[in-house]
Parts: sequence; C-alpha cells; structure tokens
Amino acid sequence: MDIASIETFTDRYVCFVRVRTADGREGWGQTAPYNADITAQVLHRQVAPFALGRDAADMDFLVDTVPEREHKFPGSYLRRAIGGVETALWDLRGKAEGKPVCALIGGTPGRLRAYASSMKRDITPADEATRLKRLRDDHGFDAFKFRIGAECGHDIDEWPGRTEEIVPTMRRALGDGVALLVDANSGFSPGRAIEVGRMLQDNGVSHFEEPCPYWEYEQTRQVADALDIDVTGGEQDCMPVDWRRMIDGRVVDIVQPDVCYIGGLTSTLRVAALAAAAGIPCTPHSANLSMVTIFTMHLLRAIPNAGKYLEFSIEGPDYYPWQEGLFVDSPYTVTDGHVTVTDRPGWGVEVSPDWLARSTYQASTPVG
Repeated sequence: MDIASIETFTDRYVCFVRVRTADGREGWGQTAPYNADITAQVLHRQVAPFALGRDAADMDFLVDTVPEREHKFPGSYLRRAIGGVETALWDLRGKAEGKPVCALIGGTPGRLRAYASSMKRDITPADEATRLKRLRDDHGFDAFKFRIGAECGHDIDEWPGRTEEIVPTMRRALGDGVALLVDANSGFSPGRAIEVGRMLQDNGVSHFEEPCPYWEYEQTRQVADALDIDVTGGEQDCMPVDWRRMIDGRVVDIVQPDVCYIGGLTSTLRVAALAAAAGIPCTPHSANLSMVTIFTMHLLRAIPNAGKYLEFSIEGPDYYPWQEGLFVDSPYTVTDGHVTVTDRPGWGVEVSPDWLARSTYQASTPVG
C-alpha cells in the first residue's frame, strides 16, 4: 500500500489530514491544534515529499528518517506535521484490517475513567467549584483538574491569593471521595512550587502538573524530590533525547506526552515503553475535543503503564469555539465519568463534511 496522496483540510486551529494509497484506501489523522494552518504548510513542504510513494505501513520511516532529512528544523512544527500524516496512516491500517487502532497496538476497545479538565484561570474559585460540582452530578466525574498559579507566571498568581483560595475550596466543595489534580503551566520557581506542593498535599491533591518552567528539568526534579505528591509533565516535549533525559533522570513521577505534539502514535508508544521500563505511569496530555483525545483513548486502552485516567476537556464553545462541529457524530459521550473506545475500525470517527467544505484544501501528490 504505497502512499499516493496527502491532503490537508485546514482552518487556523485545526488541520485534518487524509492519506490515500495507490490501491484506493484512505485514512484520516490530525496535526496539533493552534496555528494549524502553519503546520499544514510544513507538512506539505517538509513531510509529504518524503512520505509520498512510501509503504503506508512504514511508520518508523516517518518518525526516524524525516527528522534526519529535515535535521535543520528539529522543533515542534515538524513533529506536529509528521503526526498529522502518521495518525492518518494508523486510521488507514485499522480500516484495512477491520480493527480499531487500540487493537493494532495490543489493546482492546472498552471504557476509560476520565478526569474533567478545566482550562480556565479567569474564573473565581467559587464559580469553578459550582461548575465542577455540576459536572460531577450530571456526568459522574470523580476526578477533576483545575488551574493554579499563572501560565509561565514567575511566581505571580493569576490574581493575588487565588492559588491558596482555590485548592481548599475545591476540596470542600467536591468532598473527600473525589480525586483532585492541578496544573501550574510552568508557573513557579522551585521554592514556590515546593511551598504550594505542600499545601496541595495537605488538601489531598494527587497530581501536580508542570510546576516549573517545563524546559528546566532540574527545577522540576527538585520539586519532585521534595514532595510526596506526583509531579507530572512532558506535554510540550517532542525530541527523543529530551524524553530519555526526563525518564532516565526521574524528572517527573508521571509522563504526559501529547500524541499530536510529539509527532504521532508511534513516538508516543516509544515514550510510554521507556517510561514503563522505568516504572513510570503515562497519562497523556489531551486538552481539547479534536482528534487528540480519540488518539489518547486508543493509546490508554493498550499500554501496560496507563495512568489512572484520561484527560477530558470540559470546555465548550465559549472557550474552544473551533472544536464545535468537527465530527459527524460526537465520539465523546461521558457516562458515569467514563468514555468508551468503540470497536469501529481505525480511529472510529468521521470528520464532518460540512466542516471540510468550509476548510482550506491543499494536496500533495508525486511529481511526474
């Protein structure tokens, strides 16, 4: 099954990718959201020329050889573009074999516990507590993540005292039977992160994400060594050498690769395997309801070191207007705090024809 064409359907936020083979098969994938129109250009200029004409089953070529051919561009955009093609190839293979992707990588369809993930900082602790309680009552969530500090905040809170207020507020509002997780988004110095972490421990919070600037591994390790709480991170990391440093150095207690940021499912499986060998759980980052959460659901149904839950965004059109209307039928039904990976072939989703009709189209085919 040689790759005959690679097509992108893009707006500023989302880029869906369709790969077709010479024998008429096709699969759908997606690059990482945000500035997806830029990623689409990288895909056609720097990934498609090497992928066209290759065996559609050769995922390792994309992951290993394309970065070498484009070695002067080692950063995130190249990995995001590779991931768009690579995830489409997994869908193509699943449809060809009549299996869901999770089955292709050793797993089974079924249910996953999800944690409700809030992205908001411009919300008072009282209003956030009311919102999360409603989700608990309506959808059965028993785990929630909320935001503390300020994004890359240099120890300055979103507003004075918010972190110290929101943590006990959430515990009181949601009760002891609910798991609480927090995300600092690189907001603190090590000293401040340790101080906040001790408060989190006192309130039974179990997960402290990205406490320090994510690129400062030694700072994060200081926090992880000082606290009993699980310190987590890795969503932005996309280079294999950085993942080896993070895992070999025990920088975090839980790794959080993002399938779209890292360059696809194959690269994520490699990170998960390294972490498993080191005894480290994997709870991937999946912060919106585009295809990244579908990719992550299939992954978690297959890897042996899957973390306790799937990250599941609770933000609707007021926060993520671009994620509305992406699919024919929503794959994201939450029942009793769980989502389900179906047994449909490939990723098991169909992109909306209406969305595709509004998108910007581009195609790469073999020259000559």
